Amino acid sequence: MTKFFGNLHAVLAVGLVAAIVLIASFTGWTGEGAKAITDDVFRWLHVFFGILWIGLLYYLNFVQVPTMPAIPADQKGAITGHIAPKVLFFFRYAALLTVVTGIIVAGHGMYLGAALSLSGTGGVLLIGIGMWLALIMAFNVWFVIWPAQKKVLGLVEASPEHKAKAATRALIASRTNVLLSLPMLYAMVSANLG
Repeated sequence: MTKFFGNLHAVLAVGLVAAIVLIASFTGWTGEGAKAITDDVFRWLHVFFGILWIGLLYYLNFVQVPTMPAIPADQKGAITGHIAPKVLFFFRYAALLTVVTGIIVAGHGMYLGAALSLSGTGGVLLIGIGMWLALIMAFNVWFVIWPAQKKVLGLVEASPEHKAKAATRALIASRTNVLLSLPMLYAMVSANLG
């Protein structure tokens, strides 16, 4: 048992199989046929990647960043050299996959255009607002936070002055994403377009 739970890939594989079995078992509940199964799978993937993305956003902002000043200088390398690069890898790819699967869900549900143009009503308008907030957040991840963090973590050359400016830029973009995540989550959860 310890060997199984010590292997993240094995745990994820079994969890994936369990999710697929559950999706297949309840296909009639959510609709019939290939379209219903596809909708269910992509909606599930969208939620999974969204939880990973926002969970890491909150970990970074509620735990790692506030704790860094209290960590002794000789121990910070463990965070900046090992943990932070791994967190930021999953953070940015979870953001990308959340957006991609969300676009697939909306496209497959035939409301992508109305949502993105904010021309729908009710749930479609609400999901459109959530989509735009998520797109802004994903932009921040890939084009503000990640380039700045590469400097901060020493993955690219930068002077101490440029590292300090990059750290400030990354913090502001990350806190902006925390701010935007709250209305975005409301929009996504409350749209009820299932």
